[in-house]
Amino acid sequence: MTPPAADVPPPASKAGPSFASLPLAPHVLANLESLGYTTMTPIQAASLPLALAGRDLIAQARTGSGKTAAFALALLARLNPRHFGVQALVLCPTRELADQVAQELRRLARAEDNIKLVTLCGGVPLRGQTASLAHGAHVVVGTPGRVLDHLGRESLSLAALNTLVLDEADRMLEMGFAEDIAAIAQHAPPPGRRQTLLFSATYPEGVAQLAARYLREPAEVRLAERAPAGLVPERRYEVAEDQRLHAVGLLLAHFRPERTLAFCNTRQQCRDLVAVLQAQGLVAAELHGDLEQRERDQVLVQFANRSLSVLVATDVAARGLDIDKLEAVINVDITPDVQVHTHRIGRTGRAGESGLVFSLVGLDEMGRIGRIEAEQGRESDWHPLSALKPAEGAPPLQPPMVTLQIAGGRKEKIRAGDVLGALTKDIGLPGSAIGRIDVNDFSTYVAVQRGVADKALRGLNAGRVKGRSVKVRRV
Repeated sequence: MTPPAADVPPPASKAGPSFASLPLAPHVLANLESLGYTTMTPIQAASLPLALAGRDLIAQARTGSGKTAAFALALLARLNPRHFGVQALVLCPTRELADQVAQELRRLARAEDNIKLVTLCGGVPLRGQTASLAHGAHVVVGTPGRVLDHLGRESLSLAALNTLVLDEADRMLEMGFAEDIAAIAQHAPPPGRRQTLLFSATYPEGVAQLAARYLREPAEVRLAERAPAGLVPERRYEVAEDQRLHAVGLLLAHFRPERTLAFCNTRQQCRDLVAVLQAQGLVAAELHGDLEQRERDQVLVQFANRSLSVLVATDVAARGLDIDKLEAVINVDITPDVQVHTHRIGRTGRAGESGLVFSLVGLDEMGRIGRIEAEQGRESDWHPLSALKPAEGAPPLQPPMVTLQIAGGRKEKIRAGDVLGALTKDIGLPGSAIGRIDVNDFSTYVAVQRGVADKALRGLNAGRVKGRSVKVRRV
């Protein structure tokens, strides 16, 4: 099963000019059309002509606006497939974002001749990455720390680099990667001999300094950051502090969204809320900086494949996370940053889809709400907690899917089709019961409908995948 695109949902017909208006090769345009891309999103329409013309670029746009394709099409156009040197480097703040970008790049590059892409992120062994680089690569997508590690070991060379992309530049600065970026840039050709594309959701002073240091006479593209006022109304509830966590359960029981992203301002608040929701029988998990990489990977896979009802996250941990067709967002705490609030609520109701946004507001947060109202240009829509009632006769809220983890992945040559075949042909499950399949280096995650999860688990453990026995567990 093909996972959903990372950052660039197929644009609606009203999104903007046609990709055919760009100086792209016919086979590239044909691939875009096969992926469902016919018209450009605003950030693509504003930045692609400049990037394809070779200009350095500063582009300010939020996650989900289509920025990945905006830089991917530009860097792919500059590649020489016959030269197996690293010609493009995309730096991302987190492994999750790097994986999403790499996935989208592979989709967009499939019309090209044998483009090889390598992902370099922490949390996985160096040996496999070193071997992949030794076989030659055209594009590297990675996090600054791991890229710098390979440069230090001389397993990576940037001598042939012609495109450098700094994705989520503001987030990389927040995470303390400024020195790593500087060290990486010293290994690359200087500005003027390479194209540099900088993408950032916000444009603080640090990003301006970054641009001045690494870009040469850049063009600037900034899209207005305003909440989608007409699409997703925001329902606000005044709460006392001791009501806040309980109110999240009331919202879920009343509105019953399939998947909810709940934002807390602190890690401890995330932990407390997950404990409350799990005690109520909900399938909920936390996402914050204290989690190990393996735990983060599993949580994100479960949420993306609809086997997790509620993901409770801090803003830092959720940055760069893009979930297709997210049903609801809950602001458990109100952030003091108006722009962060806009990012939060913009994660649902995209591309004309319906969505729900809820905010729980304490008395000491009313000033923050006032600033948000002024930015949004609309007054708050207040509702009483007493109006929230569980749906009458409805069963407990449960996610429709269950995630199974197979001990084996790309290193064992397992592909999504092998897992799908084992479940449908060997075990006899209908294809409609199988959801998203994620194949990583050493493990594979497959989502199956809740009602057939036990049968799938027994069948996989008793049978074979790609001709060999495998160990499978329910996540």
